[in-house]
Amino acid sequence: MPNDAPNDDPERKDHPYLTPPALWVKLKLLVRQMRHDPTPAEDALWQRLRNRQIADLKFRRQHSIDRFIADFYCAEAQLVIEIDGPIHDYTPDEDAIRQEFLESRGLRVLRFANDDVLSALDDVIAAITGAL
Repeated sequence: MPNDAPNDDPERKDHPYLTPPALWVKLKLLVRQMRHDPTPAEDALWQRLRNRQIADLKFRRQHSIDRFIADFYCAEAQLVIEIDGPIHDYTPDEDAIRQEFLESRGLRVLRFANDDVLSALDDVIAAITGAL
């Protein structure tokens, strides 16, 4: 069974956005729970991202970046993909802070609404491919 810790990869040790080990201990259970209980939109997108199906790039789901958990993350492309459900209608300030933090680390962030993923998945995949 692979180790879920984000700091194991020696090639990534010097990236400034990695989750500190003490914080990872606290986030690990939440990350695992979120991976095992995805939203329908997250699951639909994961089925298209997994196993290097897009541009032969590896995506991780529910990946911790510092104190945040990204829905999907591609290290090779420095790309975070967020799927926004109805709760995000009430958290625009928090989402803006999160996005600013991620972008300040040199990451690009793509956001899609749940409805877009569920009703126009091919368009979402085209947007992701275009960003890569």
